[in-house]
Amino acid sequence: MNEPAGQTVHSLTDRFGALRWLAVTAIVIGFDQWTKLLIIENFAEFDSVVLLPVLEFMRLHNEGAAFSFLAGASGWQRWLFIVLGIGVSIGIAVWLYKLPARGQSLLAAALSLVMGGALGNVIDRVRFGYVVDFIRVHYEQWYFPAFNIADSAITIGAALLILDSLLYAKSGAGS
Repeated sequence: MNEPAGQTVHSLTDRFGALRWLAVTAIVIGFDQWTKLLIIENFAEFDSVVLLPVLEFMRLHNEGAAFSFLAGASGWQRWLFIVLGIGVSIGIAVWLYKLPARGQSLLAAALSLVMGGALGNVIDRVRFGYVVDFIRVHYEQWYFPAFNIADSAITIGAALLILDSLLYAKSGAGS
């Protein structure tokens, strides 16, 4: 069929903007869930193995959010964090949908990492009522809060969002 003058045929990728980046989200979720499965199958809660003098794997259950925020609450926080994770993910999916298919790869990658991490932790909360954390970084008696692959993806995604924002502002696109 002939297109009217002045109109072009858009590929499926162009129609759905940066949604093609959802593959990154799926990879993050898959890797996160796979590593947590390995930990669950091989460690009881609080079991650990030292990898380096500053790094160990230890199975921990986090009923709260980052840094165990609200972990001591009576259980309502589970549902709050599930709703929050799903809501943020829907917002990110809409944002990705509205992005152009090309030209904002750093932003799209950042959003995909954040969404993959959020959904990876939502899956844990739905399945277990807590998030499985297992990476512990420490120095002598100082311990950074335990985390997992989903948390790492969220952190890297947030850093990329800040970088994208700084680059966007520096390019003068914001003025």
